[in-house]
Amino acid sequence: MTHWQTSRFQIDLRRPQIMGIVNVTPDSFSDGGAWCDPRAALAHAEQLLQDGADILDIGGESTRPGSPAVPLQEELRRVLPVLKEAVKLRVPVSVDTYKPEVMAAVLDAGADIINDIWGLRRAGEAGGPSALDVVRGHPACGVCLMHMHRDPQTMQVAPMDGDVVPQVLHFLEQAGQTLQAQGVQKNRIVLDPGIGFGKTVAQNFALLARQAELLQAGYPLLLGWSRKSSIGAALQGDAAEPPPPAARVTGSVAAALMAVERGAAIVRVHDVRETVQALQVLAAVRAAGERPAGA
Repeated sequence: MTHWQTSRFQIDLRRPQIMGIVNVTPDSFSDGGAWCDPRAALAHAEQLLQDGADILDIGGESTRPGSPAVPLQEELRRVLPVLKEAVKLRVPVSVDTYKPEVMAAVLDAGADIINDIWGLRRAGEAGGPSALDVVRGHPACGVCLMHMHRDPQTMQVAPMDGDVVPQVLHFLEQAGQTLQAQGVQKNRIVLDPGIGFGKTVAQNFALLARQAELLQAGYPLLLGWSRKSSIGAALQGDAAEPPPPAARVTGSVAAALMAVERGAAIVRVHDVRETVQALQVLAAVRAAGERPAGA
């Protein structure tokens, strides 16, 4: 699949796409509270685009391990003012949400992509449309289906057992096939193995080491390694504590680069400028390998 069909854009996946994170939350693990004000969030979004982001991903609820759920109306209050301005920036805009009611509101307001940690498995409140119903009712929007073990409140209390790669692959294959069976075209779907969502550190790195196996599902992959605790664990060394999220930039860029080398179509990152530079070097290496030495 060379393009990802979204509400307003066909995103070219023949080169790696960078999804810049815009958290409009007070409690996100990395930058909670920094962009809660809509004007600050929009300024941050514009800076991410200047730094080289291809896609913006707006989120109004933290899904870090142990995070409490945010009420529907509060999530809408956080997200909608930023989204309504962001869609004027002429780039694809994704919204990170699992609530069907939020999905419907943001798609009606012009969002291009739904990025759902629950993989469209949530029912609507009071018998309303499910997440799957909402996406089916918007016949051009893009969707990212993610693997998550348990839920944000319990996923790291009891993470997965056994070999994580075939389990995640099976889930992603089934999620994509289910969505297609419901009439959603394949070119609208990308998959995310859910780094940090109910996996141990070793399991997360197994997903990176063996990421090529996940391509067997037949869909483009989106990877989100940015500043996560597994990066902190790898960087900790002999220190008493892992470095804080803002000090994990280099490790995050390394993981994003390896994800792209192993076939990721999209990387979701906080540190856009640094990731862009790393991918520019990778592109130069690939280009050099495509022409004869000395040419």
